[in-house]
Amino acid sequence: MDILSSMFFLYYRLKLSRKTMLNKITNLIRTVYQNYFELTCFISSSLIILLAILMDHYLGLEACPMCIMSRYAFGLIAFWSLLGFLLKKINILTKVFTLISAIGGVAITAKQVYLQNLSPEEVADLAAGCGMPLSTQIDYFGFFGGIANAYKGGPTCAEENWRFILNFAEWGLVFFILYSIFNLKKLINI
Repeated sequence: MDILSSMFFLYYRLKLSRKTMLNKITNLIRTVYQNYFELTCFISSSLIILLAILMDHYLGLEACPMCIMSRYAFGLIAFWSLLGFLLKKINILTKVFTLISAIGGVAITAKQVYLQNLSPEEVADLAAGCGMPLSTQIDYFGFFGGIANAYKGGPTCAEENWRFILNFAEWGLVFFILYSIFNLKKLINI
């Protein structure tokens, strides 16, 4: 009987410690979301850009124009989030611009995920919108023309070079959706 009561006591104690650990984690997430949301967005966006650059350099990957545009969207999120953290008086304005940047990132990465899921025959029929680097397209077609041409996509944008559960464009889409949802929730709660 002593062994059974000891096992019950141990089970009950572990169950309580899991609840308290879950409560601590939940409180930490709530505190970060309420007090340090902009700083968290800045740090995470900056780390995503840094990871993409390091992967290009060390894994020998070449970013297509749509990947470069998604990096710019992450950069805009980082910029507006840092500005919102430093200047609390224009907090609503920075949240709106962060939300716009995140929605733009959703549009870019959703198009790239769509292109990556095309059949080989459909990829072969794509125009060569991703054939030139983004900077060259902007020089040749002008800013808006270069962006529009790069957004059309092409065979190089449909390639999938790296995967860890999801590929880089799919991870970008996940993060842009999360940024959009959380920024929209913050805007509604202001």
